Amino acid sequence: MPNVTSDIKQVAVIGAGVMGASIAAHIANSGTPVLLLDIVPDGAKNRNAVAEGAVAKMLKTDPAPFMSKRVAKLITCGNIEDDLDKIAKCDWIIEAVIERLDIKQDLYRKIDAVRAKGSVISSNTSTIPLATLIDGMDKTFAKDFIITHFFNPPRYMRLLELVGSDATRDGVIDMVADFADRKLGKTCVTCHDEPGFIANRLGVYWIQAAMVEAMDRKLTVEEADSVIGRPFGIPKTGVFGLMDLVGLDLMPHVQSSMAGALDKSDPFHAIYRESELVSTLIADGYTGRKGKGGFYRLNRDGGEKVKESVDLQTGKFSTSEKARVSSVRAAGKDPRKLMEATDKGGQYGRAVMGKTLAYAAFIAEVSANSIVDV
Repeated sequence: MPNVTSDIKQVAVIGAGVMGASIAAHIANSGTPVLLLDIVPDGAKNRNAVAEGAVAKMLKTDPAPFMSKRVAKLITCGNIEDDLDKIAKCDWIIEAVIERLDIKQDLYRKIDAVRAKGSVISSNTSTIPLATLIDGMDKTFAKDFIITHFFNPPRYMRLLELVGSDATRDGVIDMVADFADRKLGKTCVTCHDEPGFIANRLGVYWIQAAMVEAMDRKLTVEEADSVIGRPFGIPKTGVFGLMDLVGLDLMPHVQSSMAGALDKSDPFHAIYRESELVSTLIADGYTGRKGKGGFYRLNRDGGEKVKESVDLQTGKFSTSEKARVSSVRAAGKDPRKLMEATDKGGQYGRAVMGKTLAYAAFIAEVSANSIVDV
């Protein structure tokens, strides 16, 4: 195993959006200098405005991306046009730009022209296969290229998915995994170059199964969230609250992309269907917490804030009522008790988690090196 002290001394992150900037912040938390680059805004007097703005915003963000505001000084801000040559001093270069293949590959060619020999390049993509990213790229670039999929927010989410290819030279995955483990506190899982890798593939399936089963069983969103929540060690948001948090408008794109990328024999197709309700909510501006609301909303009519939820059958909002599911109350935090129950909560829990666990076993053979990784 390589020694992180000698192998990774400085890191570059290209792309100062929410994820890229947060990755840079967490690397700075480890005491490692970081170069953070982004585009030059049109007509901007400050050519580093995007990167500098991202750092300034993170200093005020809660939960805090920085362990201490002092470590922000370890981030050097710049822009791709003026400062790309500075990556020649970096041992690991992380790309975290928009999920467009043409933009990524154009950037890769620019990186390859100025990077140090043997430096590692990785993408934070969660949607584009590694084989597609390196298609047409120089062989020496492909040898040093991997996917490092961080989860948001990087400081608090321990999982880091690593993906290599047949072209990846020996030692690259180990070097990054060692640094991520020792310096960043990450639990690293090596994945195969399959759609969604492990976490997103399983997560998208779980969300789809939970939504479809709730609609088919005519549950309220509160009932569904109470079942697929604390009893299974999941935050109280449950599944519908989670979709509101992540962004309702993202889900149809992610789900349809997954369906298009997976083989027709994949079990995902058995539960996948487009939701007319979700499409209507999005069209009406209900994109989740970042919009007017989602499956839940705050009605401010009359000067008061009233929490409301949508009826999964009619699409109409009404005052949110606390779920009263006897199996949830009886089970507490014991998922076995819940799944053994015969009421609607137990039936729903068995249906969703049973299918999800079966799918986990399925993807262990195609996306992971072992069931333990899943």
